[in-house]
This record gives sequence, C-alpha cells and structure tokens, in this order.
Amino acid sequence: MAAVSGPDRHARHAGRPPGAIRQQTGQQTGRNTADTPVAARRNGQPDPSPISVGFSAPGMCKTLTFGPTALAASMARTATLRDAPPEMLARWGDKALTEVEWLIEDGNMFVLAQHINSLADAERTAFAGRVGAGVTDLLMNALGYTWRDNAACLSSTLAPHADFIYGDGAVSDHGVVLAEARGSFAANVSAATIAGQAKRKYSKQVKPHLAAKSPHGKVIHGYSIAFGSRPGAAGAFLHAAETRISKPRGKRPPPTASTPGLSPESTPASLALATHRANFSLMEAPGVVAWIDWIRAGGERPDVASPLSFLSIPYAGRTFLASAEPLWPFHDCPHWLEDLWFDPRRWPRFPHRRRLLRRSGDGFAGWFVMEERSAERFLNSLSDIIRSGRENMPAVLKLPRIEPSGFAMDRGEESDVSPESEYAYALFRDGLALLGSPPPRRMV
Repeated sequence: MAAVSGPDRHARHAGRPPGAIRQQTGQQTGRNTADTPVAARRNGQPDPSPISVGFSAPGMCKTLTFGPTALAASMARTATLRDAPPEMLARWGDKALTEVEWLIEDGNMFVLAQHINSLADAERTAFAGRVGAGVTDLLMNALGYTWRDNAACLSSTLAPHADFIYGDGAVSDHGVVLAEARGSFAANVSAATIAGQAKRKYSKQVKPHLAAKSPHGKVIHGYSIAFGSRPGAAGAFLHAAETRISKPRGKRPPPTASTPGLSPESTPASLALATHRANFSLMEAPGVVAWIDWIRAGGERPDVASPLSFLSIPYAGRTFLASAEPLWPFHDCPHWLEDLWFDPRRWPRFPHRRRLLRRSGDGFAGWFVMEERSAERFLNSLSDIIRSGRENMPAVLKLPRIEPSGFAMDRGEESDVSPESEYAYALFRDGLALLGSPPPRRMV
C-alpha cells in the first residue's frame, strides 16, 4: 500500500489572471504522498470562477493512498481511452497488471523493483508515463470526478494539449476539467524537479485550453499532475498544479452560467459512452463496444444474433457483473464454467484463466468487472438508444456513482486514511472494478 504526501506550500500571487497556477509540492516523508493548496478566498468564501458562475474546485488532498491493484487498474483505464479495437485494448489492460507486478514492489512505500534497471531508456520513460497517468486517474477519482475521455478530442491538430478530460463532481452542470499527466523515474528526481514538470506542463498544455469547447462541454478548470521516484530509493514525489481562481482584476468577459436543474445522476451521454467504451474493452465485452461505436460514429449496424451474457459475482459485500464473452463456449452454462474454473486439474489449461494468473503461476492477477447496478443502468440506457435509433440519442444519461474503494485521500485532518480491506480490489466511481483476489465459488 503506497501513500504519497508532503508539506503544504501555497504560493499566493494577487492579481494573477484566470488560468494561473495554484500549486502544492508533494515530498516523500517516509510514505509516498501528495500535496496541493487551497483556492484563493475572499472573506472566507471562494473567489468566483471567471469561466463559469458558481464553480468551485474541490479541495486538494494532503495524502493519496493506494495499493498495487488500484494503480494497475488506473493505468489500464487511462491506456484504453482510445478508438482502437477492443481486443487490443484488453491486452493493454493485461500489460498494466503485468508491469505493476514485475516493476513495482508490493509494500507500505512506493518502491521500484530492481527489474526497472532491465528496461531500455525509452521503455523506462514510457512506463513512467503510464504510471503517471494511473496516479492522475486515482487522484481525479479521489477528487470526485467520475467520467473520462482522452483529451485528443479537444483538437484535430497536433497542438499540445492535456492528456485527459474528466466530468462530474464539482464540475457538474458547468462543463469539464482537463488533466495532464507526467511520470518520471530517474536518478535526479526530487520534489523540485517534479514541481517544475507539473508547472511547465500546466502552462503549455492546460492553460491555453481553458474556456475552450470540447465535445463533452466547456473546459472550466485544469490540472497538471506529475509523479516521480528514484530507482533504488524508497518513496515518491507527487505535485499537482491546477487553475488558480484569483481575484478579479480589470474588465473580463462575464462568465457563462451553469446549467441548473439536472439530476445529480445526469452526465453527458458522449462522455459516458467514451468512459464505458474503455471499461467494456477492459472487461473483454467486444459486443458492447461494437454497439457503443455504432451509436457514436454510425456505420454498419452490429450483427448480434443473441443477447450478451454476463456472470454475476458476489464479492466484498457487493455484486459485480463480468463479461461471459471470453469464456465461450461455457458462457451460457455457468455450472459447467464453475466446474471447469475451480477444477485444479483443468483450469490451468483454460486460456482466459491462464491470463489471470500471476507470474508465480498459482496466484490471481486480476479480473475487470463492473458493479451490478452501474452495469445494468448503463446497459439499459444503451439498449434504449439502440431501440430508438442513434439519431435520437439523449444529451444526458442518468447513471449511478459509486464510492471508490482500494484507494483514498486525506485532506489534512488527523486521521489515518487507508483503503485496505480483506478483499484485494479497486472500485472506481463509474462502477468499474479490478478484482485482485479470486471470486468465490458461486458464480451465476
């Protein structure tokens, strides 16, 4: 279990224009932790956003705590936000689990395994970037943002832009926020270098896009999150630079009004579809992905002759749904599947089960599933769109939010924040979960 934190260093610059950085440095102090400051306030109240009336950024955490299962899941979640074949994206998800298993030590502190030295420079840089993206996703979920997409949708040009778009939480009824991710594993990593990376990336790839329009709504706020660690040393550094809402100075265009009156469960349909395309790719449900692609882009209607099947799995006091598509030809016969899955003489030869094994051959690597209510609500909404026609797709979908598990943050109170439990799993706000320990005997 890793926790990333550090001292509160808040640089206040009166009169900065909208889009200036509000920042905090995360420094290793015996545990792996992360920091960031509070927004500028006037008379004890947050300054009004110059972009959207009524928006107030969530308070940043003092400590972000996560385990290897949560990190691997977030790395996979960010890697699959692409319009690539779902079969390929599923393998990228498997790769994230493998990388965390081999290249990051499992313990109370963030430590890179000695195998990191076996990577070529280019591959180490790429791996650090993927870990940085995963930590960014964990932090954005901890801040209350639920829905995500690749920020490439911001521009059709090669102009620099942030990595991800997030919606929900504090930005509901206002628009979306940007998140730029940066990771670094090098001998010269320090609190100062990580802070510098976060600030530079914010200035170049986040700030220019504030108030821009995206397919999912107006960009209201932005973050640049940098994470780093030194190979061979215990601990890590995390720095978040974000948009500072400063006091008004001079004349500004009036901010846009929010869109009140929407249900708390409402989310832009385009953003929910982008999120769940990645989720169901990780769950190896290409049939669901095919329908999402048809709704988003049109083209030939998917030829699906039979309903899509899912397994119901009780786990950690919840019920999760797992795609049965990769378990063919047993997906319609759960009792046969149980016998095969738990038979020690046969399951090692079962292709899908082999991919869920850890490197030792006798441990469980992980299985992407979705919380039952979240899956059912989205699949029912998807079915409604299919029946009514993609041209009649609603602007918003009403989908539940789930309290995360497997990672947590502390905003500075004297409390011990720990996501540990007897179940090794990570659960995200959109309902996607990665089970890090085997499911129970009963699957239906």
